[in-house]
Amino acid sequence: MTSSKRLTIAMQKSGRLSDDTQALLKRCGLKLNLQDRRLLAHVANMPIDIMRVRSSDIPGLVMDGVCDIGIVGDNTLEEAALERKLLGSNCEYIRTKGLNFGGCRLSLAMPEEFNYQGIESLNGLRFATTYPQLLKRYAQENNIDIDFCLLKGSVEVAPRVGLADGICDLVSTGATLEANGLKEVEVIYRSTAALIQNPTPLSGEKQEIFDTLLQRMQGVMKAKESKYIMLHAPKDKIDQVSELMPGKETPTVLPLAGRDDLVAVHVVATETFFWETMEALKALGCNSILVMPIEKMME
Repeated sequence: MTSSKRLTIAMQKSGRLSDDTQALLKRCGLKLNLQDRRLLAHVANMPIDIMRVRSSDIPGLVMDGVCDIGIVGDNTLEEAALERKLLGSNCEYIRTKGLNFGGCRLSLAMPEEFNYQGIESLNGLRFATTYPQLLKRYAQENNIDIDFCLLKGSVEVAPRVGLADGICDLVSTGATLEANGLKEVEVIYRSTAALIQNPTPLSGEKQEIFDTLLQRMQGVMKAKESKYIMLHAPKDKIDQVSELMPGKETPTVLPLAGRDDLVAVHVVATETFFWETMEALKALGCNSILVMPIEKMME
């Protein structure tokens, strides 16, 4: 179990989630000093240590208390929890927060020539996969009888070489499936990155560090999902303009120097601001409509 006064975070060393995790931590104000061959890195401006490991190791490190928190894909987390439960190992954790990156889906895919007629047509088939526990759970929940072979890489080639009838693998765009003559037939699990923590309460000092980091993460995520909108609007159309504004925030209305007919309207939008909305505002007599990204937010 971790015992120092420094908060320990497990993250992927390299791969799909590594860059996004580093970007998130940097936007939270952490000064990272990550070197390719070092397993452990120290944050320069906060009492935080970063342990850089394979994704598959992150759930266990958090569940066993080696690391306080971790950032990992839901697919890897759920697969590890199912496997550890099967083996009788500790599989307790807290999924503190879903993160807005790393989205993908775990899907069943078959050769393009396969005549897919619904899930029942998969009965008796063999699938190559890196996620046997998620696949077995899906089969049990849907009352289908399938077999699997475990592969850690190059799953897509399994049908071509006769190792399996189909595959169960992560899909983002589907381009890799298409390149290997495969088609997606069923989505069995949807995943994003998640912040997880060990269920054992943190010490007071660590909890304070974690609370600060979590607040910053929430601010970064909300800023990423939000836009700052500024425009000039006819003074007598404010009610109509406000109704068109996305989100739940009340717009800020400010006077414009030397103008009695126009006012400045500012609002933070947490919903998509469509071109159609801008055109509707223009039709009401609004001008100088600006939609800008937000770097950081704190409520």
